[in-house]
Amino acid sequence: MAERTALLERSPALAPPPRTLTGLLLGLVRTARPRQWVKNVLVVAAPAAAGRLFSPHAFGRLALVFVLFTACAAAVYLINDARDAVADRAHPVKRHRPVAAGQVPVTAAYAVGGTLGILAPAAAAWFCSAAVCALLTAYIGMQLAYCVSLKHVLVVDLVVVTTGFLMRAMVGGLALGIPLSRWFLITTGFGALFMVSAKRYSEAVQMTGKAGATRALLTEYTTGYLRFVWQLAAGVSVLGYCLWALEEGGVPSTGLLPWRQLSMVAFILAVLRYAVFADRGTAGEPEDVVLRDRPLALIGLVWLAMYGLAVANW
Repeated sequence: MAERTALLERSPALAPPPRTLTGLLLGLVRTARPRQWVKNVLVVAAPAAAGRLFSPHAFGRLALVFVLFTACAAAVYLINDARDAVADRAHPVKRHRPVAAGQVPVTAAYAVGGTLGILAPAAAAWFCSAAVCALLTAYIGMQLAYCVSLKHVLVVDLVVVTTGFLMRAMVGGLALGIPLSRWFLITTGFGALFMVSAKRYSEAVQMTGKAGATRALLTEYTTGYLRFVWQLAAGVSVLGYCLWALEEGGVPSTGLLPWRQLSMVAFILAVLRYAVFADRGTAGEPEDVVLRDRPLALIGLVWLAMYGLAVANW
């Protein structure tokens, strides 16, 4: 508490903007990080892999799960920003967040975040299943623990963020009662670790020689260690995908071409292309890399087409 007070005393005073209902609502939406909602599209991963994505029942259920997971993530962001409001006011960028800037009162952020954190799992239990409710509850609990303490623990912080992505990929399968294969979990989990550790590596590279890290834990990691992690994760992810592609599962393919095997090429190229940005230290914003790099987007579309043909057995 004394440390937070000292930060507040050192930070220049920010004049809070006049509070209106519209301003409050906009501030709450901004605090919920709309740009990050694209991550929740991972809820379709398991149904897509099982070939059960395009049906009225699946589409409606997955849309609901997407909304519920987005609400859970928003709850965590709101509570996190309310808790870190004092420290954020001392940060040159984070000081402009709605809670730190005074656009959203701390009490309002806590109240809305807590309400979403309770209602989303409850709605999942009512409309989906107990398994989806349990996963969303575990996600909220894990992310709040991360905000409070786990983000300061070496390696554990990487595991927690990676597990959050894996939970997104799992929840769609749980909602539709789809068994999750070991190859799906291995490829998704280590693929997420690859992107998370590459993000941390990029942040560490960019802060080298600069005072004031945006993440205090980055000073505890070395760039060499983070490079080792993302290279290891990329390798395991590729291996898991290749084992899936080469395994027929007792049912020989009757498609026009061996799309499963051919999709390995596109998958490996996508990993190699993303690794270029990781190696340069410019993968600090994964969504920007994926959406703005045209060759990577093209490779992704080719992989998606091949993967879809493999699942459909065309």
